[in-house]
Amino acid sequence: MSDVTAGILLIGDELLSGRTQDTNLATIAKFLGPLGVQVREARILADDAATITETVRVFSERFDYVFTTGGIGPTHDDITADCIAAAFGLGIGEREDALDMLRERYGDDELNAARRRMARIPDGASLIDNPVSQAPGFQTRNVFTMAGVPQIMRAMLPDIVHRLKGGALVHQITVTCAGVGEGDAAAGLAEIEAAHPGVGIGSYPFFNDALRGVSFVARSRDEAQLERVRSALEALVERLGGG
Repeated sequence: MSDVTAGILLIGDELLSGRTQDTNLATIAKFLGPLGVQVREARILADDAATITETVRVFSERFDYVFTTGGIGPTHDDITADCIAAAFGLGIGEREDALDMLRERYGDDELNAARRRMARIPDGASLIDNPVSQAPGFQTRNVFTMAGVPQIMRAMLPDIVHRLKGGALVHQITVTCAGVGEGDAAAGLAEIEAAHPGVGIGSYPFFNDALRGVSFVARSRDEAQLERVRSALEALVERLGGG
């Protein structure tokens, strides 16, 4: 089974300035992994129309799926919807079904021009349900456009599951070795990786005032081979005396 890939675009000046710390990348990656969709690239983009438009176009061609977060709110700098439309040469306009979603939250007297901006959807896009604030996301071809607010973005993900065709699942195991450093394990780890092609192994050191050590994380589509790697890693830990 071939790889199914995804790219993620995190949109917003506030991310690049450091005012806001992104959590959406981790949430989307963890959501996609069990579905057999592997994230291959992520970028943070400023609120610049030309950059967003071109990057969406490039990512749409490069990956099976693209996920964008941010820039679909009611303010003047929320330009993502227009950029998605421009990336595919589509028109964009206010949609009655999107307005109906907004009416679940806002009365007619509250649905001002700014809030109605959130009902502007690229032509032909399908809406993504938003049970938190009702302003919908949308899918344009293979691009899913979602809110930047983490709570709202997470709530949109269930309406995306049925739209994805996943690939082969990648399984993961972790073996921890306490009391040793990465350098102590490097040679043995290289031997294990060389003996098990198709398994990716990473080492991640940890330390605090009381303890240091390394966590070995192995990933593969082949569960049987992954279990053999687990045994080899556990034997390496025992040799190093890092139980």
